[in-house]
Amino acid sequence: MTMATPEPVRRMRPRSWLTRERLVGLAWQIVVVGIAIAIVAWLWSNALHNLSVRRISTGFAFLGREAGMPIADAWIAYSPKNTYLRAFIVGVANTLRVAVIGIVLATVLGTIIGIARLSSNWLLSRLAAVYVEVLRDLPLLLQLLFWYVLMQGLPAARAAWMPVEGVYLSNRGLILPSIPLQEANLWVIAMAAIGLIASWLLNRRLVALHLADGRPRRLWPWALVLIVGLPALLSWILGASWTITLPELRGFNFVGGVTLSPEYFALLVALVTYTSAFIAEIVRSGIQAVHIGQWDAAMALGLRRMFVLRHIVLPQALRVIIPPMTSQYLNLTKNSSLAVAVGYQDIVSIANTTLNQTGQAIEAIALIMAVFLTISLGISLFMNWYNARIALVER
Repeated sequence: MTMATPEPVRRMRPRSWLTRERLVGLAWQIVVVGIAIAIVAWLWSNALHNLSVRRISTGFAFLGREAGMPIADAWIAYSPKNTYLRAFIVGVANTLRVAVIGIVLATVLGTIIGIARLSSNWLLSRLAAVYVEVLRDLPLLLQLLFWYVLMQGLPAARAAWMPVEGVYLSNRGLILPSIPLQEANLWVIAMAAIGLIASWLLNRRLVALHLADGRPRRLWPWALVLIVGLPALLSWILGASWTITLPELRGFNFVGGVTLSPEYFALLVALVTYTSAFIAEIVRSGIQAVHIGQWDAAMALGLRRMFVLRHIVLPQALRVIIPPMTSQYLNLTKNSSLAVAVGYQDIVSIANTTLNQTGQAIEAIALIMAVFLTISLGISLFMNWYNARIALVER
């Protein structure tokens, strides 16, 4: 009896990654990248040739020359005898002043309007809906010009409106009381900021304990000590002065206090109101994305409606809200470049003046692009980090 010879086992050879299709795709990618590099090199060479023919020097050496341009609204010490580099720094500070304050105010106002749209009060929800629809449908530049013309139509300084003691509103801008800040004051403010962070962390801990055993715990005594008590004690030890300086009318203008120029105030109001309308819709849709059963279960446990909104619904809605909210923050930052329409001297306005004075067009435009790219990337990185931090973690 003969035994059947078993067939030899065929070994499967690993498939090579370098297939014909991949080689063709890689070749096309190399060709496209090469063409793009060639186009950029040609444009750069052509620009250098044209600049050389017109005897225009290239490079950033002009930043060390005297600027000679006045900047009316500067929170950083500046004079026309400073360099162009100093002028650009002032422009970046002015842009950040609009972007940061605008993002904070637009977020607060947009959240309030978005929650108001879901209110059971018919009049409140309709007013919020009208606010959103009107401001979203009007061009931002038109709104900016409206607020600027409105500021210019206010009475002169001698007949300024005074809605609150020490606060004046005129065609000179919004004038507010101020507190001169010294080193001791800055230490006290830093202590208060640390107290706010500690109170936020403590609040998270107390909420977790409340959800675990059902016993509510008061935050305000601890927050009062951390935010008010410790800074007040440090202020007494350092001898910090908190004297409020009230603006006074002298001649045709105000002396003392803090003045928000008409250009800055109009730009800030336009950006905040316009962006808050979009943020309101994002907040509304985010809250509605949370299942209604979350509300029913929380109300069945006897929790207050505001507590449910703050600690149950909004934390879940943030996972829907944060990505589109990031886009609105970026839009607000980039829309601040419309400041040139009302004469507010941000980085774009100062770069345009520098371009006209020096002829360094490529360098000026490159600086504008670098500033907005840096700010936008910073906002995106922070919001992406926050979005990843609040994301649901699968177990």
